[in-house]
Amino acid sequence: MQGNSLEGFFVPPGYDSLLFVLALLSYVAVLLGNGLVVSIIVLDKNLHRPMFVMVCNLVLCDLLGATAVLPRLMVHFLTGQKRIAYYPAIAQAFSVHTYGVAAQTILGAMAYDRYIAVCEPLRYHAIMTSARLHCCCALAWLVALLLIAVLFAFHANVPLCGRTIRHVYCSNRSILSLACLSMTWTVSTGIFLIIAFSYIRILQASLKQGQTDSNVRSKVFQTCGSHLVIYLLYEIASVIIILSYRFPSVSPNLKKFFSIMFFIVPPIINPIIYGLVSKELRSSIVKHLTISWQRL
Repeated sequence: MQGNSLEGFFVPPGYDSLLFVLALLSYVAVLLGNGLVVSIIVLDKNLHRPMFVMVCNLVLCDLLGATAVLPRLMVHFLTGQKRIAYYPAIAQAFSVHTYGVAAQTILGAMAYDRYIAVCEPLRYHAIMTSARLHCCCALAWLVALLLIAVLFAFHANVPLCGRTIRHVYCSNRSILSLACLSMTWTVSTGIFLIIAFSYIRILQASLKQGQTDSNVRSKVFQTCGSHLVIYLLYEIASVIIILSYRFPSVSPNLKKFFSIMFFIVPPIINPIIYGLVSKELRSSIVKHLTISWQRL
């Protein structure tokens, strides 16, 4: 099947190498930060608890999104190659949207876990059993995969009206623009409402408990604050992308830059946030790095 062409960035002569280095450094930062978090959670049995297992799933989701976009972008900057076969384009678009939806569904599962921890602290371990934990994680991935699979199944064989994807990576929006179709945001809106409802209940419960014990309120906000910050980070990045495409005056390069940041900023910042907020994770990272350094 004849390949498609990614429009890519307009890069002034002489800047390709610089952009390649920036993309490479970003990807290395994503791999190192998220890879470190996954490794520590897997190696440290004390972290085999619901919150950290879900953090591990979120980190793997970030790795999926960054890997789907950044290597291809580096090839574009390094070689100027913009050709991409149809099926690899579909695979990249599928990965990109799975990342976007799975990040939200996993955060929804994390919100559910935190809600139980705050509202039912005495029954937490009875409710969030190992089986239920793995069911929540599997369901978060399954919902994302099925929704994106169904969406793409409807349009996989739609005749395209062009061969140039006006973007730097393949997404459902860019693929379907070739098919002269538009993408609905119903799924994203539904997930947003579910997550928003979960966090509102968490905040209500924490404020109610905090009326009798300020230490409880402080602990709850410390525990749930990182999840809320990360969720807002994803949402703000998504809103910036959507708004940039709503204003024709925004330059195409700037629109593409905002889109790329969605696959760089959250994956780089998430390990930092969890490393700073979670004392247990931070201590475990320091411990394992110290042991590794001593062995060298």
